[in-house]
Amino acid sequence: MPLLLSIIEIGGYPDFTPLYHELGYQTQTAASVRKAISGMKKQAPDVIVAEFNFQSDFRDRTSNLETLLATVRAQYPHCKVIALYEVEFAPAFARLQQSYPIDWALRFPVSHGDMRTALTGLAQQGSSE
Repeated sequence: MPLLLSIIEIGGYPDFTPLYHELGYQTQTAASVRKAISGMKKQAPDVIVAEFNFQSDFRDRTSNLETLLATVRAQYPHCKVIALYEVEFAPAFARLQQSYPIDWALRFPVSHGDMRTALTGLAQQGSSE
């Protein structure tokens, strides 16, 4: 059973856990990128769902998602990432995507239908590779 890691730092959107289970994923949840990266050392996820929380006060990066993506791309290249972002942060999110390609992006508000489309789309991409 594939593992989906959900990183919920701020939240404010529906709990997608029942949908993840319906689609055949085992799930883990982390409250921060730091905790997620630590947990990934024990079991590498197949899919990560994480929020893009733009932080203009960071000197060398745009968000914790940037730290996560650097780790994922270097150590877990098979892992797919779904990023959730706010429309007002779209320009910063687009800059991040230039350095770290994201497999699927969903703009808030995110519905169960949006998440289902993303996960089934990733599954279809994986089966065609």
